[in-house]
Amino acid sequence: MAPGSERLFDSLGHFGRFQACVYFASVFQAMSCGIHYLASVFMAVTPNFVCGIPGNVSSVLFYNSSESSIEDIWTLWTSTENYIVVQLENGEIWELNQCSRSKREVSLDLAYEYKGNKSKFSCSDGFLYDDTKWKSTVVTQWDLVCDREWLAKLIQPTFMLGVLIGAVIFGDIADRLGRQRVIWFTSAGQFVFGIAVAFTFDYYSFVIVRFLLAMVSSGYLVVAFVYVTEFVGIKARTWASMHVHAFFAVGIMVVALVGYLVRTWWVYQIFLSIATLPFVLCCWMLPETPLWLLSEGRYEDAQKVINIMARWNKVSTPCKVSELCSVQQDDLVRTGDNDTSSTKKHNILDLFCNWHIARRTITVWLIWFTGSLGYYVFSLSSVSLGGNEYLNLFLIGAVELPCYIIACIGMDKLGRRNTLIPFLILSALICVLIMFLPQDFNILIILANMAGKFSIGVAFGLIYLYTAELYPTIVRSLAVGSGSMMCRVGSVVAPFCVYLRSIWIFMPLLLVGIMALLSGILTIMLPETLGKPLTNTLVEATEIGRNKKSCSGKTPAHSGAALEKIEMFGQEAVSTEK
Repeated sequence: MAPGSERLFDSLGHFGRFQACVYFASVFQAMSCGIHYLASVFMAVTPNFVCGIPGNVSSVLFYNSSESSIEDIWTLWTSTENYIVVQLENGEIWELNQCSRSKREVSLDLAYEYKGNKSKFSCSDGFLYDDTKWKSTVVTQWDLVCDREWLAKLIQPTFMLGVLIGAVIFGDIADRLGRQRVIWFTSAGQFVFGIAVAFTFDYYSFVIVRFLLAMVSSGYLVVAFVYVTEFVGIKARTWASMHVHAFFAVGIMVVALVGYLVRTWWVYQIFLSIATLPFVLCCWMLPETPLWLLSEGRYEDAQKVINIMARWNKVSTPCKVSELCSVQQDDLVRTGDNDTSSTKKHNILDLFCNWHIARRTITVWLIWFTGSLGYYVFSLSSVSLGGNEYLNLFLIGAVELPCYIIACIGMDKLGRRNTLIPFLILSALICVLIMFLPQDFNILIILANMAGKFSIGVAFGLIYLYTAELYPTIVRSLAVGSGSMMCRVGSVVAPFCVYLRSIWIFMPLLLVGIMALLSGILTIMLPETLGKPLTNTLVEATEIGRNKKSCSGKTPAHSGAALEKIEMFGQEAVSTEK
């Protein structure tokens, strides 16, 4: 960012009362993003079920337990391989499995074991579901079981695909039309589409509306990150931008709380959607950022916002737009020789221009992918750890809150690489540890999963800034944007990875552990960027990895300063990791 912006915040304050109000109002709505991203963990639950019954039941048998209704059997159900024997009022005896049912040809006394002939039928009379935990889910609503089970498994991946597309679309629109308009549209869209999901009439309309919901949720998270970054000065920018994600984690905790209190999926969806309604009602009051207004030549509007900021922050003599413009023009004159080279069009191949940069790119992409994969695998798997699934998800969200604090401290005290490596390797070791823990030790397993989410969260939280510092000005936006795309690929793959639990319960952890260990080892070859100035050319970026002295300097390039400069060269690539 041009030095004029530094003068703006030096004059108005880096995080005054005005910025605090705008910041907390904006990130409050980020909770809604966390809510919708993880809502499906309870909304798309598949309860115990068996085939429907072709008649009225007179008695039910499950092993040695005889009951009058199937509802009384669910507390005894332990495996999907079990079946229930029912006797109808007309004397027929049926064996009910999950995806088929069999009629006993010879109706003898009601017994669980039977070795005679049976006629097998499909579940043409629908299914009977265990409603002891959930009165209704989208699975029970539209019978997404057996040969339709794959439709249920597509719910979360299609949502994440919408997240990917929404980030690209709304990030570009925000650069063209402004941040405030997109924030208003996406926040209102989250409420409208969130409510609309609850009133969808079939599976396909449900998926389509949730896809649109994913797009606006992702768009809001991306643009809100840019919005608060442009209102916060260099001294507070690292912590402010990092803790946008903390409110996303609070949204996950809200999902756990509402899921515990509301057990009908469409009511659950409505409650989740109205959780952040107060912001939707007042978001139109948020101003446009003065930096975007200046970039568009709207100097009068920018001055109005600056004056409002000055009054709120109790600054008697706010800076003038003319002063900021003169500083920017002076800076352009000083760097005029470099502008010609920076206007050269660059593409993805520039990230592989030589062996050192190519190796760096592959490693960074792998870290982005691994961070997103691990984040969602730990989050989505939390409800299957045993014990209270609502408490598990709540704790998985809560553990994120301190991890961003640790990430900020580690980045500025130990360095980016020296913080990233141990937490990546630690997350891999935790995955291995969980695999060796006895499955009946629920508390230990939950604590280990929380530790895994914590460690991958630290690594995930700092990779955006580290990526920006590893690449020169001419391809910095391209590097961050491509890394963000790899992150979203990881979020699309994560649900499928979780489904591999049906093959082997530890398969998702094994994959995350391997990826985290590989990423941690490759990160050793990356250069440390703490205290080093940002590079401007690919030659300088290459040298920072080959000759530590060549790019060292006395000028500190702390995380806040790095973000200050990143924004000048690529606001369109600025995005959140989620």
